Amino acid sequence: MSMRNSLNPGHHVVDIDGIQQSFHVAGQGPVIVVHPGGPGIHWQYLRMGFLERHFTMLYLEPIGTGGSSRLAEHPHGYTVERFAKQLGRFLETLDLSNVALLGHSHGGFVIQQYTIEHPDRVSAMILYSSSAVTGSDFMAAAANGVRSFSDRNQTEGPAVLRAWQSVPNMSSDEDYTRIMRDLLPAYFADGVHDKLDLGVFRLRIKATMLIGNSDPFDVRSRLRDLSIPVLVLVGDHDFICGPKWAKNLDDSCSNSALVHFTQSGHFAHLEQPEEFLSAVLAFFKAHQLVPR
Repeated sequence: MSMRNSLNPGHHVVDIDGIQQSFHVAGQGPVIVVHPGGPGIHWQYLRMGFLERHFTMLYLEPIGTGGSSRLAEHPHGYTVERFAKQLGRFLETLDLSNVALLGHSHGGFVIQQYTIEHPDRVSAMILYSSSAVTGSDFMAAAANGVRSFSDRNQTEGPAVLRAWQSVPNMSSDEDYTRIMRDLLPAYFADGVHDKLDLGVFRLRIKATMLIGNSDPFDVRSRLRDLSIPVLVLVGDHDFICGPKWAKNLDDSCSNSALVHFTQSGHFAHLEQPEEFLSAVLAFFKAHQLVPR
C-alpha cells in the first residue's frame, strides 16, 4: 500500500518490522489517531461517527487484536512500553507528525507513554476515561465501584460481581470476551444503559487475552514536562477511571483542560455523544490545532 493512500477511507494493513498493523480510516479533516483500551479490546466499540464528520479518524487495531499480528511470545509481552513502541513505528511508517492522539482507558496509558518519549511528534493528547497512575489503590477503588454497582442493581449486579471476581482466573480469549460482556452494565451510568441498545454493543465487544507485566503505571512526574495541550475527558459515574483519576491526570499536566460528563460512565462517546463532540471541537478550536 502506498503511504500516500494510507489515509483513504477504509481498512488498511501495513508491515512494521515484520508485524502486520491493521487500522481503519473514516472521516475527513484533522487527523486523530485513536488507540483503544483493554489491553486486548478490539477497536469496534470505540467507533465515533460524530467525530468522523469533522476529523479523519484513524482507528488502530493494537497488536495482538483483530487483524494485527500477535507477538512471538503471545499472550505475553504486551507492556505499555511495547504498545507505545508500536504506535511510534506506526506513525513513522505513515509519516504522521504533529498529530493528535486519542487514547481510551488503557489506550490512554499508551499514548501518554509515547508522548512522553516523543513530545515533538504529537500536537495534542485526548485522554479519555484514563489515568496517569495505577496500582493497589487504583484496583481497590475499581473493586469498590463494582461492589457498589452490585448493591444498587439487584437484577444485573450479581452477574457483574461474578464477572469481576472471575477476572484473575480467566485463561482464554473466550473467557475475557465473556467477562467483559458480563461486566458491561457497570461501565455505564445508572439508568443510561437502559436507554441504549446494550445487546448490540455487547456483541461488538471482542477481547484477546494479553499479558504485560505487573508493575504499576505511573507517569505523573513525567507529564509535568510536557507543554502540548491535553484534554482530559471523564464520566462522573466511571467506576474504574473516574473523577479522582481524571483530576490526578489534570493536576499532573501543565497545559490541560478537564471535562466532566455528568451522565456518563466509562463510555461517554455513547452516553453523551453531543457533549463529547462539543468538548473535542472546543479543544481543537482553543488550541488552533490544524492538520499537517
